[in-house]
Amino acid sequence: MRDDKLYLIHIQESIERIETYLQGHGREDFMSSTLIQDAVLRNLQTLAESTQRLPESWKEKHSEVDWFKISGFRNVLTHDYLGIDLARVWKIIELDLPGLKCTIEEMLKEST
Repeated sequence: MRDDKLYLIHIQESIERIETYLQGHGREDFMSSTLIQDAVLRNLQTLAESTQRLPESWKEKHSEVDWFKISGFRNVLTHDYLGIDLARVWKIIELDLPGLKCTIEEMLKEST
């Protein structure tokens, strides 16, 4: 169980890094800065990889998260990097990341 909690911490840290990289920056900055894109995409990839290592029982308990879509997104980031749609990535950051952050915080509380 302790190792599993480390993946939650890793996910949380990735989200925090993304928030830091985007602090004071909006969509236009993200779309025009390869530096910000690279930092954010790398942490999204790390985050998505870590979600694949969480126990299935934890994922089932938190079915509000579409774990399958996160896995698919990870495959795009890793294997189809030339096909990454930055507008889609921005929507994920804006719409999905806040909810995932809340769920991960809840999961961390449950795992103590």
